Formats: sequence, structure tokens, C-alpha cells
Amino acid sequence: MEADIHQIKTILPQRIPFLMIDKVVEVKPGVKLTAMKNVSVNEPHFIGHFPDQKVMPGVLLVEAMTQAAYLYFYYSQKLDRKAVYSLETVEAKFLGPVIPGDRIRVEITPVQWADRRGTVKADVFVEEALAASAQIGIFVKDCLA
Repeated sequence: MEADIHQIKTILPQRIPFLMIDKVVEVKPGVKLTAMKNVSVNEPHFIGHFPDQKVMPGVLLVEAMTQAAYLYFYYSQKLDRKAVYSLETVEAKFLGPVIPGDRIRVEITPVQWADRRGTVKADVFVEEALAASAQIGIFVKDCLA
């Protein structure tokens, strides 16, 4: 199963410049989700982070991992398209820079799911190099009206 940007926008509430997932390339409900993001020099955070050596901020890598995690739960738990999620916990490590021109691959694998709360392991790769890793906890709230 795959999802393009148009399908992703029907699931995630974020919009540009905070939509951090361009494509879902693989979904195995209950097992794994793999998503992609193309990192462009035109993204607004690169204006000041940093002008002479542009690096994608770690908080935006966490946002990409969190959005991919929600997509994982959406497909695995068959959530309603109007469900709202909130970030509960993050334990992240940043292992290498992500720069303009990179294409990142976000891989999500489950740790647990119970009572509308879930935890995943999230890894961000640039090609085959691990750039960031996190354990992310998410709470799915009641659906919007």
C-alpha cells in the first residue's frame, strides 16, 4: 500500500510549511510504515538554520517522525480521518545532518498500542545512513465534529 501527497493531506491536519511527509511508500499494518520527504533548499527554516551551512532542525525531524507515526497508527488501527493526535513523549537522538537535496526515509515500527495511546520506534535515514532515531508516544483524541 502507498499514499501520495493528496491522500496524506486527507489524513494529516498539517499543511505546508509544516507538512513533513511527501509520500508513504510502504504500509504493513501492525508491522511497519515507510515514508519519504524530499528536503528542498526552498524550505523557510533554511533561511536562518544556518545561513552558511544549512541543516534541517532536529525539531522538524521529530515532526516528520511524529507525522509518520500518526500515519502508521491511522492505517494500523483504522482510525477515522477526523481523529486528532497529540504528541506525548519523545526520546530522540540525532546522529547526522540532514541538508538540502537529501531525501529522507522515515521508518516506523510499533512498540505498543493500548487505549488510544501508542509508542513507536522511528528512524530517519539519508540514503542508508541513520540520521536520527526516536521513540515517540502518541495519544489519539476523539474525532473532530
